[in-house]
Amino acid sequence: MTEVHIRPAGPADLDAVLAFWKTSAEGTSISDDRAGVERLVARDPGALLLALEVPPLHPGRERGKEGEEGELVGTVIAGFDGWRCHLYRLAVHPDRRRRGIGSALLAAAEERFAELGGRRGDAMVLVRNERAQHAWRAAGYAPEEQWRRWVKPLTD
Repeated sequence: MTEVHIRPAGPADLDAVLAFWKTSAEGTSISDDRAGVERLVARDPGALLLALEVPPLHPGRERGKEGEEGELVGTVIAGFDGWRCHLYRLAVHPDRRRRGIGSALLAAAEERFAELGGRRGDAMVLVRNERAQHAWRAAGYAPEEQWRRWVKPLTD
């Protein structure tokens, strides 16, 4: 039997995260590279949350260590800029979906936001990803149709 443990990512986790996103995340971003994720973790060490499937805790063993053994089964980026709470890259391994991992990641992200003084979370959700839209609605999020995301790449 295994359990799911959620903890922040560290530098030792980044290669596994990037590989995980290739199989488990919908869509791609120009920031989906080692340098981009390193900047995220360096700037905001608690932002990238990992869900790890780990063996049950035995006496004398601690949870929450970077590079902790366990299978990466989910991620979410819970970024807080001091004003707004932004959620990105909520991804759960396809073989582990519908087991509460996404809900647990969102609960951890929302707890982080509350501790930082955040008052409202917003999520980036692809229009074509109906499964994700259902999951976000089930978690209490709703689209705001009056808003549109505007983007300008800052590099070539």
